[in-house]
Amino acid sequence: MLKKTWGMLAMVGLLAMLLLAGCSSSQGAKETANKPTEDSKTQEEKLKLIEEGTLSFASSGLYKPFNFKKDGQLTGFDVEIGNEIAKRMGLKPKPVTNPWETIIQGLKGNKYDAIIGSMSITPERAAQVDFTDPYYISGAQIFVSESNNTITSKEDLKDKTIGVVQSSTFKDLATKYTSKVKSFPSDVYALQDLPPGRLDAVITDKMVGINAINEQNVKLKTVGELLYEDKIGMAVNKGNTELLNQMNKALADMIQDGTYEKISMKWFNRNILK
Repeated sequence: MLKKTWGMLAMVGLLAMLLLAGCSSSQGAKETANKPTEDSKTQEEKLKLIEEGTLSFASSGLYKPFNFKKDGQLTGFDVEIGNEIAKRMGLKPKPVTNPWETIIQGLKGNKYDAIIGSMSITPERAAQVDFTDPYYISGAQIFVSESNNTITSKEDLKDKTIGVVQSSTFKDLATKYTSKVKSFPSDVYALQDLPPGRLDAVITDKMVGINAINEQNVKLKTVGELLYEDKIGMAVNKGNTELLNQMNKALADMIQDGTYEKISMKWFNRNILK
């Protein structure tokens, strides 16, 4: 009888242990399932976005045809490229404006996620931000009034009054030829000062000047070849590697499937990455 009683007690104890183990295993499974893992982190956390589900990107909004306002809305080549990149990343695009002279400070201050505003890739800027692969190739071009026959080469710029957009690489270039450099908030404003003779020349992006001639009927002409080739990139904050990689992938996919060229042809009637 005693053996039987001990046997029954042992069996009850074993069953209790199995039951506890099962509960513990079940609870552990639930805890494991609910525990955040690297793979379960949201895309926004990986990308370090300012606003969940949204890619905000900045430009000056004064750089037609790359970024400008039409009927109160930002548009242009840069904006369409940014919109398409956001779409391919599964994010809502949010183009915003910021004064050009403080646009990098705005990025570093987390006012927006990226700069997609025709920014030249330079060592000085690359020390402050991380750049994507170039999304177009341009260059510095000299423009003069259509009636100007005294400036026919870069050598003729000596001691002339040259207009440039403020805080740009064009300003640095102009000072190599003259001390008479006048800064403008927009290249377009500078170009419009050429026909009345308020400026002798303007150094700006070739495509901006061509657009002023074609679309705004400003009486201008180009002088010589490009002063230098410019590689234009999109910028993100230092260390935001995941965002940089995904933007690069979206850009590469756009180029490969022809979407990039379609956008470029719309604005320039040519592929400006070539």
